[in-house]
Amino acid sequence: MKIGIIGGGSVGQTLGAALIAKRHEVVIGIRKTTPDELAKPRNFAATLAEWQTKTGGKVATMAEAAAFAEVIINATNGEASVAALNLAGAANLNGKVLIDVSNPLDFSKGMPPALLPAFAGHTSLGEQIQAAFPQARVVKAFNTITAAVMLNPGLIPGDHDLFISGNDAAAKATVSELARNFGWQYIVDLGDIIGARANEAILPVWVRLMMTGGPMFNIHVQRG
Repeated sequence: MKIGIIGGGSVGQTLGAALIAKRHEVVIGIRKTTPDELAKPRNFAATLAEWQTKTGGKVATMAEAAAFAEVIINATNGEASVAALNLAGAANLNGKVLIDVSNPLDFSKGMPPALLPAFAGHTSLGEQIQAAFPQARVVKAFNTITAAVMLNPGLIPGDHDLFISGNDAAAKATVSELARNFGWQYIVDLGDIIGARANEAILPVWVRLMMTGGPMFNIHVQRG
């Protein structure tokens, strides 16, 4: 499968490397692809020049990555996601599965962050992406776990869940198939894209748990 990842930070690089290892074709999209940009240090991640050398993946502009892809992953900072996807181009998103793994967190007052007010309450980032790009098939997924666990759930012992939400049943099936290919057994469908409010509302709890014991954990729903 041809997969375009919008965003070249640690999440995008981790996802891209794991997808390439599963024999998918991956292009990471960033704003500009100058030698200086590719050599720039990135928080908690290699430079993109190093990532290309190590994985054999490609780095291009956001528009080029989106045009190339059959499935697109938004791995940008949540506050900037809609702007980044505008750079990717609505025409390049139309009809494609768009997996939104980002979170709209406000770190302006330090740790712990809160949800950005513009993306909280009776809305969510997932909903706003779907509204901004109505022809894209948005699925909120993978945003409630650390990057290493996204594509290797076996790192955490026992049963635990991947939460997804979106309007398009076939798009959710595509995302679920990708997830199962990486070992996910328990996928919890939270319904239409309004369910992204629940996906994203988990993050304040996630951050507190991470602060008290590290990021290697997940949630499991056990019904009686």
